[in-house]
Amino acid sequence: MVYLRALLLPFTLLYGLAIWLRNRLYDWGWLRAVSFDQAVIVVGNLAVGGTGKSPMTEYLIRLLSSRGRLATLSRGYGRKTHGFLEVVPHDTARRTGDEPLQFKRKFPEITVAVDEDRVDGVSRLIDAGYDTVVLDDAYQHRALRPGLSILLFDYHAMGKPKWLLPAGDYRDCFSERRRADIMVVTKTPTGATEAAKNRIRHQLSTKRDIPLLFAAIGYGPLTPVLSDESSACALHRDTAILLVTGIANPVPLYEYLSSKAAEIEHLRYADHHDYTVADIRKVIRHFDEINNPRKLIVTTEKDAQRLLDPAVSALLTGLPLYIVPIHLAFDTADDAAFRKLVLAYCDSSRRRTNP
Repeated sequence: MVYLRALLLPFTLLYGLAIWLRNRLYDWGWLRAVSFDQAVIVVGNLAVGGTGKSPMTEYLIRLLSSRGRLATLSRGYGRKTHGFLEVVPHDTARRTGDEPLQFKRKFPEITVAVDEDRVDGVSRLIDAGYDTVVLDDAYQHRALRPGLSILLFDYHAMGKPKWLLPAGDYRDCFSERRRADIMVVTKTPTGATEAAKNRIRHQLSTKRDIPLLFAAIGYGPLTPVLSDESSACALHRDTAILLVTGIANPVPLYEYLSSKAAEIEHLRYADHHDYTVADIRKVIRHFDEINNPRKLIVTTEKDAQRLLDPAVSALLTGLPLYIVPIHLAFDTADDAAFRKLVLAYCDSSRRRTNP
């Protein structure tokens, strides 16, 4: 793998040059970036997927949903539609993308929209009277200048090389962290030492004094995906699990479930995988082959949105299919600091637009 990445380095240099030049054109004002008086919060990362953007977006929804009119905006990655769409609970992932549909089904009271043109999407929402817009995965969308940028890093990836695509995992230069207003290191282990955190603080330090906080991933109880399943399910040490994932980094979930169950088999697909009938038949075949009467199929919240597509969901009827809800978990001090920073920004935006 190392040799293959080395062979890709010339392409990485070309990609890096293009990314660097594009960023400088925006920094120098040669390319126009649009800003808004209302509160516009961007959640993003520099690496490809798997840093916890969805849990962060959901954290912000919980924090801000009672403080004025709130909307979220996503690109709607993987959808088969184009342009601006408002998501409704009975939508499909093919129409809206899996993450926006997850947000809408979990928080039906807020407005969830998708638009590949973030400036157009934010403009439409603000014209409709929303005073706070949270954008999922828009850090690289330089045509939009947010009021608050929250940049996420995976704790476990901090020791890896910061190479750009295609030789590495970074889609933007590591130096672009300096544009962030808040940096959060996600998936921090419970036992992370202060020395380990200090090493990461040193790696992420910039000339600007950017607040840097640490958060873990918390796991909720198993929740049924299909309405005809029982509402309660507990993991036991003698349970066998067939884990089905189509996300960027399923390793933390796999490790969590491995610590709770007797055995686990993993069917791993690419991020945002569009499940087919053949895939579901494979899932059923593997599940039937598990020789344990106490067995479950477990997937992620994001995967569940695609598994509920009418084209495949009927095949899953009657199977014990569950999700493991996840959430962002700060310690007490970092939680207070993060809430204070976000709310102070939103309050200042509200005062500016409603003097």
